[in-house]
Amino acid sequence: MIFPMTHAHLIAQKLAIRQEQASTAIALMDTGNTIPFIARYRKEATGGLDEDQLRRIGVAIEKLRALDDRRVTVLASIEEQGKLTPELQQQILAVETLTTLEDLYTPYKPKRRTRASIAREKGLQSLGKLILQQPFTRTPLTGIASPYLNDQVPTLDEAWAGSRDIVAEMISEHAEVRRITREKAMQWGTLRCEKIEEAVDDRKVYETYYQFEWGVNRLRFHQVLAINRGEAEKILRVKVDVPERDWRNAITAVYCPDRRSLLAEQLDLAILDSAERLLLPAIERDVRRELTDQAETHAIGVFATNLKALLRVPPLSGHTVLGIDPGFRTGCKVAVVDSTGKLLDTATIYPHEPQREKDRALKILAALVFRHNVTLVTIGNGTASRETEQIVVELLQKHSSLKYFIVNEAGASVYSASQLARAELPDLDVSLRGAVSIARRAQDPLAELVKIDPKSIGVGLYQHDVDQNQLATQLDSVVESVVNAVGVDVNTASPAILTRVAGIGSKLAYKIVNYREQSGPFHRRALLRKVPGMGPKSFEQAAGFLRIRDGDNPLDASAIHPESYAVAEALLQRTGLIPQVSPKARQSGLEALRAHMPIEKLAGEMGCGVPTLEDIFEQLIRPARDPRKDTPLPILRSDVLKIEDVVVGMTLKGTVRNVVDFGAFVDIGVKHDGLLHRSKIPSSVHLQVGDVINVSIQTVETGRSRIGLGWVREE
Repeated sequence: MIFPMTHAHLIAQKLAIRQEQASTAIALMDTGNTIPFIARYRKEATGGLDEDQLRRIGVAIEKLRALDDRRVTVLASIEEQGKLTPELQQQILAVETLTTLEDLYTPYKPKRRTRASIAREKGLQSLGKLILQQPFTRTPLTGIASPYLNDQVPTLDEAWAGSRDIVAEMISEHAEVRRITREKAMQWGTLRCEKIEEAVDDRKVYETYYQFEWGVNRLRFHQVLAINRGEAEKILRVKVDVPERDWRNAITAVYCPDRRSLLAEQLDLAILDSAERLLLPAIERDVRRELTDQAETHAIGVFATNLKALLRVPPLSGHTVLGIDPGFRTGCKVAVVDSTGKLLDTATIYPHEPQREKDRALKILAALVFRHNVTLVTIGNGTASRETEQIVVELLQKHSSLKYFIVNEAGASVYSASQLARAELPDLDVSLRGAVSIARRAQDPLAELVKIDPKSIGVGLYQHDVDQNQLATQLDSVVESVVNAVGVDVNTASPAILTRVAGIGSKLAYKIVNYREQSGPFHRRALLRKVPGMGPKSFEQAAGFLRIRDGDNPLDASAIHPESYAVAEALLQRTGLIPQVSPKARQSGLEALRAHMPIEKLAGEMGCGVPTLEDIFEQLIRPARDPRKDTPLPILRSDVLKIEDVVVGMTLKGTVRNVVDFGAFVDIGVKHDGLLHRSKIPSSVHLQVGDVINVSIQTVETGRSRIGLGWVREE
């Protein structure tokens, strides 16, 4: 089957890249190469496409191939019915979207019995065609319809009604009518909401939409998702109205009544019936589906952006950490881990209601701090978080060197009950494992958060309302991207983080850990080939992202791929250096070489591409540099504010906890995060989770625990 345009051509047009870039990327993916590997180690082949572009190509080719599969099914179905004309076949072969394909297929799609199909069974098809043809005739309507009367159609009214049913269905199924009406609805339609009278909305969550009317093309994504949720909870009634001029013009452009024909009135009646009963309900469903798809795609993108920023929060290395998983009735679970994350001690304290053993809790915490030389306290941000913070501040008053900060505890309970947690902490009660996770999240957020299903890390809005498969796919891509950008120490990594390395997966990750435990640490990347299941393709994909610190070859600690070791070593020889030379001497020699020889000429002499050579230079000068170091460190606090302490005009430093459509929620050290509305954020600023910013207090609503923030520009 020949299609008018190749997939690569269509994708190149859509993404504004060259067709050969798209073709190469598709070919590389089809032969089992992972996106991180292609983006990092095949830059010459793809013309420097980054991960985001490659993922978009991957999504696009998947959709186009799904469209092709559906196209084949549609063609076969219509051909089986004996209705496939050369013109229709060309139209179907030329379509570029699934919506257009389904519009063309609608008249031929097998369907349940309808009013139109019943009318056809009664022999009224030809009368319906006459209505559409609008003939000029002197024969009265009675004479036109009389030949169609029979036992099943005993009256003229029934004959005309049945024929109009046939016409109405044909109008509603016409591809061009549907396309134009849909476009007009998206551009000029109005979405209306109202509260269902008997519905109960005690907290008035959806009060904004009780009487709501807004242009379809002006709706914001979060509004669409909120309305959808309100409708699903049977609180809101939703309708999309399309102006009559738009749907009528769309129909009459194809089926136009001729006022000279006696059948013009019959066509008018059929048009009105088609619009009200068939066309507009179908278009309303299409519009709602399109709005939902757009809103979900946007929401998933926001979630992914926030997750990426959270995973890139820099580690606070070198600390012995006391982690607290706060709680009221069941107490606060406490765990102490050393600077490597090894569990040292645990406890349970009951400083809050109903036990209120505050003094005893302080003594237990002080003893743990003294016994293990604790330098940092982390507190989960869930129930009883701020009450626990008050206790920690009292502890800090006696230990001035201590600092604390609140960590996002999302997913800690999920981790606690997981198979991975049981394997890591087999002898520890499940209730205490969450405290261990909270402590480790300060030392290396990435290493700890990869142990949790990304959907359980709450850094977005409406995450349970969007397509869960699409959400999981995109979030998994984010985790994969960050893990491979940072790199993984193969001798210390958990199976959870190894699973996310390009080319490895869950089974091979556990085999690597088992091999490491049985045979000792890896001293060379090449030894990874001995791991059962590590074939040539897996090694090729994974090797560059796996690090071996203090191994036999210093290049194994870098992001330089083994396939490029010869180039790296030749480059060092040109400067009279060896891999083991000090970083300072290596940097000086390499920078001098680059300054005296054009990179293009050097790449030609080395037998590699310019992008690869530039990456090798970067790694040799700054080997295994952690990209998370570009992100500001979390704010460590030694005191706590109550909402009563906050006054309008006060300037504070805060950490962005969540970024949503209408602004950003910022932790300023008070029980409830403040809202920095998007209208207060400069247009040139793009906030991310983890950003540390200066804000001013603009409004304080103590009763509702709401704080409005303003932007403070750094001097």
